[in-house]
Amino acid sequence: MVRSILLVAALAGFTHQTAIPCTNNAKLPSLKFRDDGKFQIAVFSDFHLAESAATPRGPKQDNKTIQVMADVLDKDRPDLVVLNGDLITGEVTLKDNSTDYIDPLVAPLVERKLTWASTYGNHDHTFSLSAENIFSREHEYVGARTQRMVRTAEAGVSNYFLPVYARSCKDTTACDPELLLWFFDSRGGAYYQRPTAAGAPTPQPNWVDTTVVEWFQGTNAAFVQRAGRVIPSLAFVHIPPNATSHAQRRIHPNRNPGIDLEQVSQQSQGWCANGTQDWDNPRCRYGGFDVPFMSALASTPGLMGLFYGHDHANTWCYRWDGEVPGTGIVARGINLCYGQHTGYGGYGDFIRGGREIVLDEERLKRFEVDTYMRLEDGRTVGAVSLNATFNQDWYPATPNDQTKLE
Repeated sequence: MVRSILLVAALAGFTHQTAIPCTNNAKLPSLKFRDDGKFQIAVFSDFHLAESAATPRGPKQDNKTIQVMADVLDKDRPDLVVLNGDLITGEVTLKDNSTDYIDPLVAPLVERKLTWASTYGNHDHTFSLSAENIFSREHEYVGARTQRMVRTAEAGVSNYFLPVYARSCKDTTACDPELLLWFFDSRGGAYYQRPTAAGAPTPQPNWVDTTVVEWFQGTNAAFVQRAGRVIPSLAFVHIPPNATSHAQRRIHPNRNPGIDLEQVSQQSQGWCANGTQDWDNPRCRYGGFDVPFMSALASTPGLMGLFYGHDHANTWCYRWDGEVPGTGIVARGINLCYGQHTGYGGYGDFIRGGREIVLDEERLKRFEVDTYMRLEDGRTVGAVSLNATFNQDWYPATPNDQTKLE
């Protein structure tokens, strides 16, 4: 399609002049299932805008990343877009220009009048890039639904929920949600503008904080109590929890189609039991600090899936049934799903794209979800039904296709 002036301007110089003033995103219409009973979510992750910004390659790969988003959005028009972390490679940006990269990132969404919600990843939390500033920049555009509902000192920023209502609901203030979407900030990276005594960036914990876990459990319980029933839900976070590492040992190319070429980099990786970071200490490969988060997920009835990115060379889903060894945590049917690496920034030449999640009001009663990958070349791969027999059903294997920046 012909690119609008907005998109062209955004890609030309990443200037803030493309911003559209927004009076109040809180006045956006409530999310609802469509008249056909469907609700579709497009998930993009690991954009890594600004990486190699000081080289000729940098702007080229950023433009290519935005084109990937545009092409996927033109194939499948979603009801909500999720930007699932690592929007920017903040380690290479300057304090004064770091959030400028949000302008081209949201341009394809704004020009298509789409609405979106973000989580923030470890590369969005750096010495020169503030997740709070990303949040503020997003809300200079009409359509941003990213929120900040937990304001404790170590919570991070992108912790919130979005309700989705039935198509029959005429007044959302009088209806209970048909679906809850939960968003979590797994933090990581470094604290903004907080140097150590030696002048280096201060590491920030890379797991969902316990105060967020407590908020999640209490808020979900209140929804259930009010509705008098379990409300189906999905959750989004950037860094996968430790349960993913154990799931990876059981991945089968036909039962869990997707690329599986990278060892899981999990929450709490590189942190010691005493709360210090030490990537070189073999005793600190995994600190266990995400156990409260995993426990909360496993004990939440109706939670159908957790979607994340972070590991660019993994794109599979796995139905988490059973115990996470050594934790006592037992889950009953939560689907753990990677996304598709969207950005031409970041490591790896695996074909880019996004994950599509398709929900149907009737099938939601059975806690079933369909999902597939929409690739930058228009193909779909990895289509599965996340239902009671997932992990047993047989699907075509996903090819390991690659694309390189021309």
